[in-house]
Amino acid sequence: MIIREATIDDTQPIALLARITFDESFGHLFRDRQDLLTYFEKTFSVQKIKNSIKNENNVFWIAFVDDLPVAYAKLKLHSPSEFLKKKATAQLQKIYVLKDFLSKKIGLHLQMHMLDKVEEFDKKYLWLSVLHTNERAINFYIKNDFKQVGKHSFSIGKEDFLFIAMAKEL
Repeated sequence: MIIREATIDDTQPIALLARITFDESFGHLFRDRQDLLTYFEKTFSVQKIKNSIKNENNVFWIAFVDDLPVAYAKLKLHSPSEFLKKKATAQLQKIYVLKDFLSKKIGLHLQMHMLDKVEEFDKKYLWLSVLHTNERAINFYIKNDFKQVGKHSFSIGKEDFLFIAMAKEL
């Protein structure tokens, strides 16, 4: 396994990984497939990912197994949260791993890279949102010392989702 900070040259693999991993994780929750495809175009287009990688407030990582891109992560360095009244907060926005590679603990390794970066920028808190039914992810974060700090909702097309906000003091 190789994990490295992503560059602009990784835009297309990350955009593709984003679509596939999101579909693997949440595609079954959409009654109308078009809502999901519209979300992909809005959120995971090559141009949107490229702009996000260029943004100095974001850091992306990409993970490879046998030279194949299998996972990515995104950290937002400065990201205040309504659930934390602290100033020095960063947000773990995404850790997505292709389903066939979940057993390789790539998510844990990606999180370790994020934590190193968060500390490098002297942030004291890392927060995230996770779908309330995603027990695998919730258990992963609890095991890694994140605690629930709130709840919020998010809509995609006709679907409404409830998320748990979690945070970790560093």
